[in-house]
Amino acid sequence: MRILARLILFIAALALAGGSAKALDPENALYMDLAFGRVVIALQPDVAPKTCAQIKKLVRAGFYNGVVFHRVLDGFMAQTGDPTGTGTGGSGHPLKAEFSSEPFARGVVAMARTSDPDSADSQFFIMYAAAPGLDGKYTIFGHVQSGMEFVDKLRKGDKAQNGMVANPDKIIKMQVVADVIADDDKAKLPKPKQPDNNSDTGDEPPKR
Repeated sequence: MRILARLILFIAALALAGGSAKALDPENALYMDLAFGRVVIALQPDVAPKTCAQIKKLVRAGFYNGVVFHRVLDGFMAQTGDPTGTGTGGSGHPLKAEFSSEPFARGVVAMARTSDPDSADSQFFIMYAAAPGLDGKYTIFGHVQSGMEFVDKLRKGDKAQNGMVANPDKIIKMQVVADVIADDDKAKLPKPKQPDNNSDTGDEPPKR
């Protein structure tokens, strides 16, 4: 019952936050906490199953916590996922491309890569606006369900420097929503009763 109640509250919170979209599957949704507020990302395992699996694995390992948005181009996209903050780093686990017919629209979340289609790793970007020129060329694995206004507040980079940000904002924490719900439910469970040190331990022989 507690899990069901948490799911209902989660869906209601999305609606209040302006979530006009359908309810999320907590196992395929992410919380991305920024200094400005919480961004909720809906994953699309039906579109990019291997990419979604890797992203969730990295999130659960704490890989993205503290990682900066190193490249942010106003009106285009915000890129993160490189622990070095240079745009050249990753997790060391490249992915096969999972290109699809999904259009690149505002709020779309996709994998960054080099000229090699199969070089996506841990870096991803969030679209500020539609970009049809990217359609079918990068792996889309999700979209922002709520909190896009917080992504809009990220410090922007210099276009002359290809959007590299001098003093970038960072991801405070990323979590799989299902894990947050599970942790909250565990916290509500009654704590085991501590033994009473003054009680009879049973070490003494029984008295008549």
